[in-house]
Amino acid sequence: MSNTPNSSTDIDHANVMVPTNQRRSFVNMLFLMLGFTFCSSSMMVGARLGNGFDLWGFIAVILTGGLLLSAYTGFLGYIGSRTGLSLDLLCQRAFGRVGSYLPSTIIVITQIGWFGVALGLFSAPTAEVLEVDPWWVVIIGGILMTASSYYGIKGLVIISVISVPLVVLLGCYSITTATIDGGGLAAVFARNSGTISFMMGIDLVIASFVSGGITTPNFTRYSGTPRAGVIVTVIAFLLGNSLMFIFGAVGGAFTGKNDIFYVMIAQGLIIPALFVLGTNTWTTNDNTLYSCGLGLSNLSRRNPRPLILIAGAIGTAASLWLRDNFVNWLIFLSAILPPMGMMLVLDYFIHPKRYLAKVRPYRGVFIGPVVSVAAGVVAGTFLKGHGISAINAMVVSAIVYLVWSLIAKLRK
Repeated sequence: MSNTPNSSTDIDHANVMVPTNQRRSFVNMLFLMLGFTFCSSSMMVGARLGNGFDLWGFIAVILTGGLLLSAYTGFLGYIGSRTGLSLDLLCQRAFGRVGSYLPSTIIVITQIGWFGVALGLFSAPTAEVLEVDPWWVVIIGGILMTASSYYGIKGLVIISVISVPLVVLLGCYSITTATIDGGGLAAVFARNSGTISFMMGIDLVIASFVSGGITTPNFTRYSGTPRAGVIVTVIAFLLGNSLMFIFGAVGGAFTGKNDIFYVMIAQGLIIPALFVLGTNTWTTNDNTLYSCGLGLSNLSRRNPRPLILIAGAIGTAASLWLRDNFVNWLIFLSAILPPMGMMLVLDYFIHPKRYLAKVRPYRGVFIGPVVSVAAGVVAGTFLKGHGISAINAMVVSAIVYLVWSLIAKLRK
């Protein structure tokens, strides 16, 4: 007997296309995607950027990085909404059923890691303020975030609808206070600037959410139309994620602190910071665990919900270690994930028939995509200091895949 959930029991559509009667409204999808990109770790990156650039340099960095990131995720959002397939099911078409185990494994590892990073970034300073052992905050937070992921897309939407308005209100209050007290935005950014290069700034912007970006199809497959899927994705990654950078940067430049939690404490926002940053982290982490469940389902051919509990336990246990290695984790994600997403986009447009619902995925491994992703990872890893590592990885992966596809076509 197969362990694959059938369409009647697979309520998260881990192994089937999302049917049209299960698609969600534009407003629901917008809150879901904004809740996903409203992340305290992006605010932390913003605080570092605020201490590394003047006002116009900061604006140039987040616009350039945001446009690149939203273009990348916009294509993935389109594919997810057009096909109704999750990232792992798309990878079955691109890599082959057995070949998809590689990207699913990478996604599971990175998403569990991102869950741990975000949980640790919130838990350690929260414990310091409350004067309790940080493991109490880690355990309680991990349980709550895992629980909402367990209930699938409905749980994700509910948490996002609650969190998004609160984050906007707190962030607007924070930057308004800093701007007034600091004598204007230009004066605030002039306090601490010039310590980060332009290329490094773009790299940080892209790396801040490239891990989440590649999982975009897991959510946009619920969009009513491909157009709606693209629009909510671009709004979330260009405007929503940039808003997190702005919130972090203004407060960071004003206080001279790189950790957004301590920025808000310095502004006298202790209680609001505890509550809103907690829900902010929650909305991102339940999305990451949801993607983990889908990836583990592809690897094990089992229902994703019990697997979400396992992923949550692992991420919770490793959270404080991951927090202490935050920057290194971003650099790692920047190298390994972009070429995978780039290859998936190219494969969809080169071999569109593979992605039709009636077509069964190839049971083996497509070698070309595997080789192209490996080449991209190598380029992203060893070309550090030469341009933007994420872009380097995507360009090399695209070139290798296109050459491989051309050779394969000529051999026929």
